Amino acid sequence: MHELVINLHMHTSYSDGSGTHAEIAQAALRAGLDAVIVTDHNVLVSGLVDYYRDGDRQVLLLIGEEIHDNRRDPQKNHLLVFGANRDLVGLAEDPQRLIDGVHNSGGLAFIAHPNDPAAPAFGEPDISWVSWEVQDFTGIELWNAMSEFKSLMKSKFTALLYGLNPRLVARGPFPQTLRKWDELLAKGRPVVAIGGSDAHAFPISLGPIHRKIFPYEFHFQAVNTHLLVPEPPNGTPMDDRRQILDALRLGHAFIGYDLPASTRGFRFTAQGEDGLFYMGDTLSLEKGVTLQISLPVRTECHLRKDGELVKTWRSRDVCTFIATEPGVYRVEVFLSYLGRRRGWIYSNPIYVRQ
Repeated sequence: MHELVINLHMHTSYSDGSGTHAEIAQAALRAGLDAVIVTDHNVLVSGLVDYYRDGDRQVLLLIGEEIHDNRRDPQKNHLLVFGANRDLVGLAEDPQRLIDGVHNSGGLAFIAHPNDPAAPAFGEPDISWVSWEVQDFTGIELWNAMSEFKSLMKSKFTALLYGLNPRLVARGPFPQTLRKWDELLAKGRPVVAIGGSDAHAFPISLGPIHRKIFPYEFHFQAVNTHLLVPEPPNGTPMDDRRQILDALRLGHAFIGYDLPASTRGFRFTAQGEDGLFYMGDTLSLEKGVTLQISLPVRTECHLRKDGELVKTWRSRDVCTFIATEPGVYRVEVFLSYLGRRRGWIYSNPIYVRQ
């Protein structure tokens, strides 16, 4: 399997971001990404799917959409839509109808920032997802970088502190979001986890100081989604787009916080009677299953089954576990950075069935 690093969930000047699509692509090139997915609010910009190149480097720019009912106050139930090929804003009032419309259009539906707390000091409301009765969405945005920053905006001082020092922000997905994911997985169907930057590149002015906080390039070096695809990109935009969407649909992915150290090379696989299986795959417990974890550096690794911690390794880069019970197995990896233990990698599950 070939690994691609993508950044998804970002905004341009078509909605509430500050940059253009071309500026985003150039920032992605500088950050060494393989692809980005732009998701402006309630607008699907057509005709821009293409490769941007600089020498021997290239990045694929894809277009999605973040859809929500903008008549609702406060706004809730934001949905990231990839690959639908048509604007579905007209269905936003009813989240289930919207999700059904995405599927009927051949697209993928991810619940955006499931927990997005209020920031009263700035008049920012809570815009979490609330309609948890919906069915058949592809997955959830387990880690949203801007929601995490918003949770730290307790005052103008803390907002300025973290806005000017963004490396201090990231600690991992919200615990309540992890619990909700495990709860959804316990219901017996795959729920794919992705990490999103929610990048806007906000311009600010403080007297003589004018700058952008959380510029695109910073985001593109931080919370990314890593995909495993069967073939290396061939440089044809629609072929490579299909591989990316397929990997997202199947959950052949993990979330990597690439700022402290690159998470490229992480692997979580299962060896069973019928061969080798990857994140997002389902296999039978019959005749035993060996779970294998490979880390880019020696650090702390946790294996969870059905949300419960079953094994911890410390200062290891290769970890092996014999699964003797069916369950939903996933991996969390932690790394020390700037004096704090931080979430580094969150895998999608491997589903071991009886």
